[in-house]
Amino acid sequence: MTEQNLAQKTTVRTQKYKRELLWLAPALLAAAVLFTVYLRSHPYPSFGAGLYLLIAERISEMGYALPKTIPYYTEGGVPFAYPPLMFYAVAAIRDLTGLDPITITRVLPGLVTMLYLVPLYLLARDLLGSRPEAALTSLVVAVSPPVLQWHISAGGIVRAPGFLFALSGIYAGLRLYRDRDQRWVVPSLALFTLTVLTHPLYTAFFALSYFLLFLAFDRTLWGLVRGAVVGGGGLLLAAPWWIQVMSYHGVDVFTSAAGTHGGIGGGLQSLQALVQFNVHGALVGQMWAVVPLFGIAYLLKERRYFLPVWFVTVMLAFGKPRLSVTVGAFIIAVFLLEGVGPWLKRETPLPVGRREVVTAAVVLIATVGLAGGAMYATSDVDAHAGSPSLPQFITHDDVEAMEWVETNTDPSATFVVQGDAAEWFPQQTHRTMLVGPWGVEWKGHEPYNRQLNLFRDISSCNSAHCMSQTLSAAGVSPDYIYLPKGTFTVRGMQYQRTSKLAMSMHLSPKYRTVFENDGVIVFEVMDGERGESQTGTGPGSDGGGNSRDR
Repeated sequence: MTEQNLAQKTTVRTQKYKRELLWLAPALLAAAVLFTVYLRSHPYPSFGAGLYLLIAERISEMGYALPKTIPYYTEGGVPFAYPPLMFYAVAAIRDLTGLDPITITRVLPGLVTMLYLVPLYLLARDLLGSRPEAALTSLVVAVSPPVLQWHISAGGIVRAPGFLFALSGIYAGLRLYRDRDQRWVVPSLALFTLTVLTHPLYTAFFALSYFLLFLAFDRTLWGLVRGAVVGGGGLLLAAPWWIQVMSYHGVDVFTSAAGTHGGIGGGLQSLQALVQFNVHGALVGQMWAVVPLFGIAYLLKERRYFLPVWFVTVMLAFGKPRLSVTVGAFIIAVFLLEGVGPWLKRETPLPVGRREVVTAAVVLIATVGLAGGAMYATSDVDAHAGSPSLPQFITHDDVEAMEWVETNTDPSATFVVQGDAAEWFPQQTHRTMLVGPWGVEWKGHEPYNRQLNLFRDISSCNSAHCMSQTLSAAGVSPDYIYLPKGTFTVRGMQYQRTSKLAMSMHLSPKYRTVFENDGVIVFEVMDGERGESQTGTGPGSDGGGNSRDR
């Protein structure tokens, strides 16, 4: 090859990349804006990832061996059976950079929410055969609240990479099945393995989507064999993880967890909710929910069945809005640019062409979507049945209180924690939290439901009598009780705490205040032998908190 030909090929390739980046730019810019807004409005991450961070910490402490259990989350800890890849990644990030764990949970998810737009765009471009439709698809996903909720928040350190691997793998499957290009078997296998080792929901989404691609494009024996190589090979490559987990906890550890967070199936309620337009809900979320219905009708009229089947199957199989909205974005793009655009051109006297429709659609979705997404990212949208979107589970007062706990209580001390700060409490304090559902799903439905219901009951208590009775009936005997003051959340639902509970516990002889700041009160439980073993006092009554070394 001559130097001139090589230069020409390089120039063509560069121009192609620039063109693709230009079409992807609206989505990337929208995602970057929302990420910036989220960071500015959230000094602490939304929702919880304390258990995830403690897992990463344990992995690092054990020299990157696989832990058997994770301590402090309920008495005796919880089994470790999560797919481990991102916990190893977070452990490595901490060890190599020294970054604060909370900083990691604020920054890493947002970076990945921008990164997964790339395979999403490529998938839409090749599946729909249109760069404008791919640009619109990726923009819709970038600004959709149901997708942001689970990927930009703290738990996105696991979920967002899982989504990235799944979308990349589905794109590889499209190239494998539709183009009959065997070179995509290895990327598909690698990406499925990464997804298996990251998150079970995205593994199931990957597998289901891959199977639908097989049915749509390559219903042959060789297509079936290639799918078996990817699916079976991915499970085998992940075997060092799941075999060791089963050797620790038995096969039941996986079957016990199935369904505790919704699981597979149960999507009928989500399908019903899709057609129930709520005028009081977020405009962006409602628009994303309703427009795909018109798009499905249009696609069925055109006898284009893959997208409607993919959408309905994902909705019924998982009932997870973040996944159905993603598939729905493909339908929205097709409907607006292939259905609405030509109709406008026919029915209006205005000179409406494809370019004008694309421009209008991008501007409209970018404007409305960014406005709605920004309100959602700053928690200014009512979500979770009227509670603010993307709530922070912990505040500066919680961090201060938890630092006090770690410094001034015995390592064997046990706690009951009201509100969602409980999810972060064991990781921040290295103290045992006796009540909380996090990680208990690996013990089975009954233990998980017991912990979940008890956590809700305790968090709703508004008197010392209620607290004592609830703990006694459950057979729970903590050394300390940690109470939030003012506004806090329970499973994402906002509560407003009055002074009634604090005053009731202050007046009760069973409890003694050992720490208090503007947002938290920590009480020591005084009944039984614990009440007679108190020693020392700290700076408590002046508002800084009382302390005691056990």
